[in-house]
Amino acid sequence: MRITYACPGCHATVAVEDVERTPAVACPACRASIAVPADALAPGDPPRLRRCLVCPSTELFVRKDFPQRVGVGIVVAGLAASCVAWACRELILTFGILFATALADVVLYVVMPECLSCYRCGARYRGPGVAGSFGGFDLETHEKHRQQAARLRSGAGHGA
Repeated sequence: MRITYACPGCHATVAVEDVERTPAVACPACRASIAVPADALAPGDPPRLRRCLVCPSTELFVRKDFPQRVGVGIVVAGLAASCVAWACRELILTFGILFATALADVVLYVVMPECLSCYRCGARYRGPGVAGSFGGFDLETHEKHRQQAARLRSGAGHGA
């Protein structure tokens, strides 16, 4: 299993391979080390993730391992191209572009692997055994963690 996370100390992006075989994950930039909790991985082949290794959260969600900005860029490019074709009064080309964009979206959805993301710290887990018993994205859980982070930032800014 591979993990990619933002170091809590220096916010550098850290990628670690074979997390299930290491006792701790360390940041190469600031040398901060995070011990892998004993209860984080369930035994098995491959080991299954029970909780986040970077923060104490047990709330994780399954998502496609694809950059959202690229997906939105594909949709916007298809929309812009279809608008140009529509302005040139090319009805068949307009719908052809829209259908091709939708087909590209479906193909990417089918071929892209899944990864696991932490609501709290944003760590991403890739590889066998990551999806486990976790469900898809839940807006209520995301909002809970976003509000908690905002309260911590505002409290830290006021000297609390």
